[in-house]
Amino acid sequence: MIIFRLIWESFRFALQALKSNLTRTILSLLGVTIGIFAIIAVFTLVDSLEKNIKSSFSFLGTNVVRVDRFPFAAGGGEYPWWKYFRRPPGNYNEFLFLEERMKNAEAITISASANTTIKRGSSSFGGANLQGVVFNHKEVYDIPVVEGRFFTELEISAARNVTVIGAKIAQTLFQGDDNIIGKEVKIKGQKFIVIGLLEEEGEGLFDMPSKDDACLIPFGTFGKMYYMGRWGVEPTIAAKGYDDDKNLVALENEMTGLLRAKRGLKPIEEDNFALNKSEFIQNAIGAIFDVISIAGAVIGGFSILVGGFGIANIMFVSVRERTNIIGIQKSLGAKNYFILLQFLFESTFLSLFGGLAGLLLVFAITFIPLGALEVFLSAKNIILGLGLSSTIGMLSGSIPAGMAAKMDPVEAIRSN
Repeated sequence: MIIFRLIWESFRFALQALKSNLTRTILSLLGVTIGIFAIIAVFTLVDSLEKNIKSSFSFLGTNVVRVDRFPFAAGGGEYPWWKYFRRPPGNYNEFLFLEERMKNAEAITISASANTTIKRGSSSFGGANLQGVVFNHKEVYDIPVVEGRFFTELEISAARNVTVIGAKIAQTLFQGDDNIIGKEVKIKGQKFIVIGLLEEEGEGLFDMPSKDDACLIPFGTFGKMYYMGRWGVEPTIAAKGYDDDKNLVALENEMTGLLRAKRGLKPIEEDNFALNKSEFIQNAIGAIFDVISIAGAVIGGFSILVGGFGIANIMFVSVRERTNIIGIQKSLGAKNYFILLQFLFESTFLSLFGGLAGLLLVFAITFIPLGALEVFLSAKNIILGLGLSSTIGMLSGSIPAGMAAKMDPVEAIRSN
């Protein structure tokens, strides 16, 4: 109880000292405010930008391995696109071959896409992302149907003229109609029945494929409308692995072996396909933003360092002004740690208030509209800001507090 009482007394002394010199207090905490604002603002903008960019690539899926002709990266050096161009694209027979034999895949799908115009009466939606999909497509990629339903296996196998459309397409063609399920639309002159509506995704940071512009139809129906192959629409085979890094490696190895066997490649021949992972782009984006975060932390670090020097300077002045009081306190029996705590509390609270002000400024930024970029202040950055400001306050006030605690009471009382 005595310890808690002493801490409370130290807190009261520190708060009283800060109140008695309000102008000096405000000027002192400005340095910390600017420093914390600089660091946390950089981290907040970087985190927000990274999250928005990664969400723009959400169409690639999570733990998904795609079969493509072109790899996402060539492993350094020149990108030999002419070699990749000669590779054969994936096809439906390879999809069936993999689907029947793969053991390490949670699900496997094949899809093809093309831009087209969808019409209904006098209304039309240009630039729709028409996708031909199979039944397992919803197991590999996130297909959030908010109204209606997804395709049945019978509709897929029979290549029925049914469709699941995105929010933008529905808004344009049906113009506020609350009941679009069962209504007709026209795609390349053919009538399709709407059986489902996808959840609205909103604008992304880049012009990437969006579910809002998507129009899903059975893969067989798509094949009747478009030629698929090297000189037409190239389908993409994709397999989703289980949530395990080791399984993803096993999935890649299994797909590689099966595709080589299906395409009749000899052991000495190199792969004539590329297996692309969605994590490659996300990891590359993360690495870039890690570098940006470090650079921002260094720049903001100099700002908060200047704020720390300002607090230390003010604390030295505060010790000099209160030398008589320190002498009286020690002559009345105050222990060294009691004097030490007074000044440590004062410097810590001073810095903490500056940190809170800096965080409030960062929080205000989150309300500024920045187009498609959604800025958010995470709990991690709040804790980081408060922790940094508290640490700077304690470090800045440690030397002045130590000087005050070691003062001789007689000499302190005699000083002017």
